[in-house]
Amino acid sequence: MKQIGIAVIGSGRIGTLRAEMARRHPAVRFLGVSDSDIDKARALGVRVGAEMAVTDGEALIAHPEVDAVFVSTPEGAHVAPVIAALEAGKPVLVEKPLATSLEDADRIIAVLEARKGDLRVGYSRRFKECFLRSKEQLLHRRLGEITGGLARVYNSRAQAFAILARDPEATPVVDVLTYYVDLMHWFLEGATPVEIVARGSKGVFRDAGFGADDVTWAIATMSTGAVINFGISYALPMRYPTLGQSDRVELLGRDGTMIVDDDHLDHLIYSDRGVPHAYVPDHAVNMAFLGSNTAGDWALGEFWGPLANESRAWLDRLATGRPAAHATAHEARLTLRTTLAMEESALSGRIVTL
Repeated sequence: MKQIGIAVIGSGRIGTLRAEMARRHPAVRFLGVSDSDIDKARALGVRVGAEMAVTDGEALIAHPEVDAVFVSTPEGAHVAPVIAALEAGKPVLVEKPLATSLEDADRIIAVLEARKGDLRVGYSRRFKECFLRSKEQLLHRRLGEITGGLARVYNSRAQAFAILARDPEATPVVDVLTYYVDLMHWFLEGATPVEIVARGSKGVFRDAGFGADDVTWAIATMSTGAVINFGISYALPMRYPTLGQSDRVELLGRDGTMIVDDDHLDHLIYSDRGVPHAYVPDHAVNMAFLGSNTAGDWALGEFWGPLANESRAWLDRLATGRPAAHATAHEARLTLRTTLAMEESALSGRIVTL
């Protein structure tokens, strides 16, 4: 197992989890963290015992002890650190989406290809056990040719407000439904969307000063002829019990069907003391769907779940060369193109051809 040095750019919630996973990995011999807020960087550095905690992310990326980079900045701030890492010849795992515009995604891909770099994108739904099992069944072709499907996800407006306040371009479609667009692309490997029809409904977010739709439903026709229905609402009431994502995925094939009920209604807790929301500080609910925290959960001093699996798989890949299922930059660009087409169709009321 090769020993590696890791830089984590961004010391927010996800950067903190990435740093925790890196610190616990047996191959990581050096860990540096950065954030534009030096207090956040230093606090994370102390928490994980980092060798460096700085505000200058590009200087950290260039540090000779750093071999690979997690980019965990807000959605609109991916481009500069990703390009800096690629130009330094260092592998990168960047949070989804790759960028919030196709122009920025193409800038990244141009450097990636010119440098023959190594870039993966953090679509952590691929590393949730129910979806790993789903992919395995599809590899065995147990459903036959896929003719249709559905993916929909719900969450409360409490989390959506936190995301939109950070980056108004990170709408529920571009920032969250993107997970399920990526899943369907992964499940229907080789199939690409050729036509998008979407409709949206405004209310809660408009009243709060944001342009995002409360509800968006879209139909994607794939190059194979399969028809996939996507839907999202991140405008459910503030104290709706989900702590992250409540979702359902269905696949319909000529020889079978597969339904993944991931709403988390099977594990409830009610507490008069309140259950904290991992994503939204100072927000708690009395009833919660345990297991709905998108990234995963802390239990017995360790972090478990999709983001932990994804982080460990990437670190394992760096240290041992073992392949893993992370999305490539080109897959991430296709997913971004699809979600932007959904936004375009919902806004214009027209069919969008890809």
